[in-house]
Order: sequence, then C-alpha cells, then structure tokens
Amino acid sequence: MNKLSFISISLMIGTTATLAQNGPPIGPSLTYPVARKVDHVDNYHGTSVADPYRWLEDDRSAETAAWVKAENEVTNAFLEKIPYRKQFQDRLEKVYNYPKYSAPSRKGDYFYFSKNDGLQNQSVLYRQRGLDGKPEVVIDPNKLSADGTTRLGAFSLSKDGKYAVVGTSKGGSDWQEYQIMDLATKQYLPEKLEWVKVSGAAWQGNGFYYSRYPKPEGSALAAKNENHQVFFHQLNTPQSADRLVFEDAKNPQRFHTLGTSDDERFAFLTVSDRGKGKDGNALYYLDATTKAEGFKPVVSEITNSQYGVIDNIGGDLLIETNADAPNSKVMRFSPATKKWTVIIPEKPEPLTSAGSSGGKLFVQYSKDVTSRVYVYDMNGKLENEIQLPGIGTASGFGGERDDKFVFYTFTSFTFPPTIYRYDIATKKSTVFRQPEVDFKPTDYETKQVFYTSKDGTKVPMFITYQKGTKLDGTNPTILYGYGGFNVSLPPSFSSFLIPFLEQGGVYAQANLRGGSEYGEKWHEQGMKAKKQNVFDDFIAAGEYLIKEKYTSSAKLAIRGGSNGGLLVGAVMNQRPDLFRVAIPQVGVMDMLRFHKFTIGWNWIADYGSADNADEFKFLYPYSPVHNIKPGLNYPATLITTADHDDRVVPAHSFKYAATLQEAYKGPNPMLIRIDTNSGHGASNTKKNIEQTADIYSFILWNMGVGTLKEMASK
Repeated sequence: MNKLSFISISLMIGTTATLAQNGPPIGPSLTYPVARKVDHVDNYHGTSVADPYRWLEDDRSAETAAWVKAENEVTNAFLEKIPYRKQFQDRLEKVYNYPKYSAPSRKGDYFYFSKNDGLQNQSVLYRQRGLDGKPEVVIDPNKLSADGTTRLGAFSLSKDGKYAVVGTSKGGSDWQEYQIMDLATKQYLPEKLEWVKVSGAAWQGNGFYYSRYPKPEGSALAAKNENHQVFFHQLNTPQSADRLVFEDAKNPQRFHTLGTSDDERFAFLTVSDRGKGKDGNALYYLDATTKAEGFKPVVSEITNSQYGVIDNIGGDLLIETNADAPNSKVMRFSPATKKWTVIIPEKPEPLTSAGSSGGKLFVQYSKDVTSRVYVYDMNGKLENEIQLPGIGTASGFGGERDDKFVFYTFTSFTFPPTIYRYDIATKKSTVFRQPEVDFKPTDYETKQVFYTSKDGTKVPMFITYQKGTKLDGTNPTILYGYGGFNVSLPPSFSSFLIPFLEQGGVYAQANLRGGSEYGEKWHEQGMKAKKQNVFDDFIAAGEYLIKEKYTSSAKLAIRGGSNGGLLVGAVMNQRPDLFRVAIPQVGVMDMLRFHKFTIGWNWIADYGSADNADEFKFLYPYSPVHNIKPGLNYPATLITTADHDDRVVPAHSFKYAATLQEAYKGPNPMLIRIDTNSGHGASNTKKNIEQTADIYSFILWNMGVGTLKEMASK
C-alpha cells in the first residue's frame, strides 16, 4: 500500500555591475510593450506598498490579453534571431525520441503500465495479461484533444479490477474531471465528476471517495479555492447524488483527502491546515467492521508533525511519522487500545518513503541525497538491503499483498531510468526494461561536492559535464535549485540535458536548505524567517562554481521553477553581478499576495503571510517583484509562465516582467515567454521541447556563443 502524500535576509541589494563583470552586451535595448501603471497602494501594517500592475492579475480582461500578445511578439522576435534555435529543437527531439516506460503494476491477472513511443505528446496507458501477454491500449490521452494538451491525471483501479476512475485535465490546469471506465468493455459509465482538485480516488465497495471544491466564482484559473470537501460516489449515479462525507466550512483553507486500506476495511481521512502555517496533519479513520458512525481520531490536533498510513495489519495501523523524529520513523497504532509502538526507529538519515508489498515493508532512506532501500518484515525486523546499481535515485516498490516480486526504477544524471524486477524470495534484482538513449554515458561524469554557505553550513551539489572538460572558467554553466516545501532534488536523468552538455555545458544542481535532503531540520532551516538561508545557499553555489573555475560570472546562468522561480527572482535582485543569465520559471514573485489565488494559501506554512505583521517584515525585503531596483545591471532574463497555470497563477510573472522592463534601462533583454494551453509545467511533449530549446538558445546567445558545436549522434 502506498501512503497518501501532500503538496514548496540580507537587506543589501547587489551593487550596480559593469558590463565587463556581467558579460558582453548582446545588442541594443529592446522596446517592450507599454504596461499601464495605476495608482494602487496597499497598507501593510503601516507600510505603504505600491502595486501599479494590479490589473494584470485579471486573467480574463481584454487589456491583459493584449499585453500578453504584445509581450510574446517581442520575445518571439528576439528568439527567432538566434541562429541555432531550430538546431537545438531538432537535437532535443532526437535525444528524446526513445521509448519511455513506467514500471508495471499488477491488478489481478493484468499488469498496467504507461509508454511513450518517443515523441508522443502524452504517454499511453496499456495493460497486458501476465508479463508475456500482448499489450493493449487502455487510454490514449493523445486522442482527447486536437493539440495533445489533455493529460491523464488519475487512474485508480477498483479492488476487483473491474472498474477504474479516470481523471483528465485540460491545457495543463490542476482541475480534473473524473469518469469511470468499465475495464471489460473499456467504455465509460455515464456520470462525470467536476471540480476535482487535490484528490485521489479511494475505492470501497461499489464506489469511491474523492475530494473536490465547490464551483469557483469568477476565474476558474485564478479564484481562491476554499472549502475542500470529501464525497463518496456510487457507480451509475450522477454527481449530484454523491454523499458528502466530510467538510469543515469553519476552516475553509484546509485540505481534506481520503484513502482506503488495501482490504478496504479502513478509510483514512487526512486533514492539513497549511493556510494557518501548520506543516503537519491530523489523521482520522473509519472501520467498516464496526457500526460506529463518524471518523475516529488517530491524531486529532494539527501541529507540525506529519502522519501517513502505510498499511494495516488486521485492526492495527502502520504509520510513518516525523513526530518527535525529524528524520521520520514507522510506528504501529492500535485503534482499540490507542497504543503506539515503534516498529522502525528514526535513523541518522531521513526516511523518504515507506510502502508495503508481498507481505514486506520497503523503506527508503536518503544518504547525502542518494537512495538506500531496505526490506523489513511487517513487524519491523530488518531482512536485507536492496543492492542498487550505483549512486542515484530509486523509486517504486509498491504492489499487492500477494505479490511475489516488485518493480522499481533506478536513475542518475548519466543513468537513464531503468526498470528492475526485485524477487522477494531470492532478494535479487534483475533488469526488466532498459532504455536506449542517443548518447554515451561513459562520455560524462558527475561529481558531488560540498560547499560552504554564508553561515558556515555545508551544502551538497551535483555537477555533471563531459569528461575532459577543462576547469578554466570558460564553460557555459546552468545552476539549478529549488529549496523549499520539504522537496528534495536527488540525482535523476533527463535527456533534455544532453544537447546542453554536448556544447561543453556544465550542469550544477544544488541541494539547498528548505528541501528534505537531510530531514525536517534541513527543511526548517529554509522556511519563513529563515528563507534567506536558501538564497544564501544558492549564491554560495554560484561563487563556488566560479572559484573552482567551472565557469565565470560571464558564463553562469541560474534556473528554477515555481518555488525555484522565486529563488531565481530573489537571488538576481540580491546579486545581479554574479550571473549572466536568469531563467525564473512559473515563479512565486509577489510574496505579499500569493495566498490570494487558487491554493496559494497552502504555501503559508513554508513562507508565512503578509497578513501577519511579523511575517510581513521578512517577506517584503526579498519579495522579487518588490525589490527590483533601477540602476542595477540585471542579468539577461527570460521569464516563463503559461495561461493555464492555476497553481502559481501567471499574474506573478506578468507583474514581475512589467516591473523589470520598466525599471531596467541596460542592454540585456528582459523577456517573458507566455505559453498557451499549458500549465505549471509544459502540457505536452511538443511544448516541452520548444520551451527547452528556447531556454538553451537564450542562455548561450546571451553568453556570447555565436555558433554551436556539431550535434551528431554518439
């Protein structure tokens, strides 16, 4: 069983940099669309804060649409003049064009898996009877929309495998529509369930539990989402007949999600309240074998401790928690006696995942951001460590209680995702599927280094490049980071990196505080009032790369998305002299208003809120849109966002771009690329390739690279 999971100051601004420090100029200043400034001022606890581009928050206005169109025209005109833009796109298509599989999962006689033949916009869901059976298509999302931007977001099989909940989303939105497929005929039942978000589909008997919001008032892509409700849907009935299982209208900014145990005896309700700054959750249960009505508490108080059910052993529950254990532990809880027993105690390394399959517990730890996986019996007795192929990242290990083997995927920066079959009885792993990618792993190497941040903290970073690369300070380098929401950045493979590495590029991935790399303490050191630690870690990473002569400030680009977009925006304000290029993607740029849109209130637990006077004091000094200063020589900047991003609404990037373009008077481009029919990430393969080609082209062009090396197959 897989447990439920949820979903990220130095006041000195960098001094004005000269062109010599920041690389060669790329040409005359651009003419940007005029963004109307309005006289709008908010008062935050006695501090007046201007918001001259507030009107760009209206994603439905004709004026915003006209501004978006004009900005895209300027950006496209700039990118079209880069002579190797198409060359990058062609090479990205070539290296991405190989079959990509997910690990199989079994239900009854069938194994289900997804496959992308190479350049399909969406992966196709297949099933086959036994491992040697002939694959048959279950769902092909590529046929759901003309442009391939409708994706499969959920697929949950009933216990008997006769039905499946199928969730789809359009244009990259987080909103999903649920339908129920009859697996015998592959036809859908008549009902459709709308306004589903932050939800699973947990089967019990002739129906399933799911979570949804009331239909939003105003913009479906920007309006605040409140009053998360849990319903039970019975097959062959309309959504209007769904039974409301749980809501808490008095606390509208809470998540309520429900899962069921594999034997369907228990239903587990998880309640989180990140909108009030709590990073943990409460946990309740229903036991179908009793006549008791209403949810009973496992943990009734929401604190900063997290609880997730792994499995049940009869009437007892196995729970992973970080309560009094920042690196997490596994405990057994008896609903009958209310007794807690430690099954697997906390270790020096953080526990990153725990699941059950084949009567065993598969528990994964992270040691210096790389995977270690162990097998325990259901009572917590260690049986063996699974020997992984090398230093990298493992995932998977889920399955049914009667499984004899499980699948897992292993990957690293130069190790394409390879699927292994682990035999539980023999404790041996064998390769099940190995991809064939158009590159030679032996041509590249990855180093893990530990550099020192501003306050003396040692921070890990992975650096990948071609073997034989000279450390002479001339290598184009991309520094990537995230640093928040307890999210780790472990080693992983992306064929999209190959074209950049082939050009002599260096890719550095910093494991900043705010993530989960070293457990909850590492996370806490990058939260709220300590968020400046994250920015200091990123700045120190750039300084390390320059000091060790991997690159120079004239050849260094920074890139990050979402919370990582905030990271890039804040750091380029604080140290514009350190970087030549900045790529803030779908970033949280207005730290005073992020909680006003969709589920942005959910981020208060990590960021804090400007509604709180004390928290406003540390948010305002680093909020990217509020700390752009005229006179600074900002690095060449390409902001990316999309019209269907209803997680970090595009208004963040719109206001940031308008402010940056108005304030900056130097020669470097300050551009924004606004995708259509796309969301918080590219909504299909074609858009992903196009965006990546534009980013690489923009980076190298602004580093003074006039032509590319030949991009030939290896």
